Amino acid sequence: MTNIVELNNAQKRYQGVDALKGLDLELKQGELLGLFGHNGAGKTTTIKLILGLIKASGGEVRVFGEDPTLASARRQRRQLGFLQENVSFYEQLTGLEVLRYFANLKGVTRSECDRLLAQVGLADAARRRVKTYSKGMRQRLGLAQALLGEPKLLLLDEPTVGLDPIATQDFYHRIAQLKEQGCTVVLCSHVLPGVEKYIDRALILGQGQLLAEGSLEQLRQQARLPVTLNLQGSDIRLPESLQRQATRHGDGLRLQVALADKMPVMRQLLAVSGVSDLELHLPSLEDLYSHFIGNHQLQEESQ
Repeated sequence: MTNIVELNNAQKRYQGVDALKGLDLELKQGELLGLFGHNGAGKTTTIKLILGLIKASGGEVRVFGEDPTLASARRQRRQLGFLQENVSFYEQLTGLEVLRYFANLKGVTRSECDRLLAQVGLADAARRRVKTYSKGMRQRLGLAQALLGEPKLLLLDEPTVGLDPIATQDFYHRIAQLKEQGCTVVLCSHVLPGVEKYIDRALILGQGQLLAEGSLEQLRQQARLPVTLNLQGSDIRLPESLQRQATRHGDGLRLQVALADKMPVMRQLLAVSGVSDLELHLPSLEDLYSHFIGNHQLQEESQ
């Protein structure tokens, strides 16, 4: 697979402050990376480096095989789509006029504008001025702008802010379609449960440095957080080896076991009398994020 984005020991300093401390990252065609971290963690700096809006203080950044800050890379920018968190447009223009303006900048045909506005649910508001739009409608217009030209690399910062559940579902359906066509996506969000099932990999930053990176399964292996098993039933009789791990939970029992012990314990429980139902809960993206951020904070406090 082709690497669309490569960061090798990428660093960025602002007036002596390290905003990014030697980040290594490879993004392949068709991947969806979730970029997570608290405010000031380095997410926006990473996105700006990829967009070529700022130059790295050290290390190397390559997008589509080139330094994105070079003049020769400008022609590549029409292959990029970007949606910032707090989107704003010329309020006196209509939604259609705004989209046509960006279409001209990207060299995209105007006919695509009507299709995109309909796709994001703004067909009826296309000829209304942006100043009459709600926050959710402006966010939809921002999504349409980012999707102009079917980009090969899409950078999204809190893309579903202000969208209702149906619009959010439609948005991720569109992202899945773009992925199938080979589009690479970098997605920043604080709504971790909402993005968990869509990402291929997660990258967690803290104070400018990489804290964890990998698929959800890889992060679970790294974190070694316990697996939760909820048992329902009356008169559940656990083997003595599991009784110490069990606590009362509602009308049943709850067990927390090591990830490596998940299958052996489940096989034991399936043979236990009195169990009417068994639920398995793996550590979620939110659990993993809290774990890695918490460990980093403890390390910082101990230094």
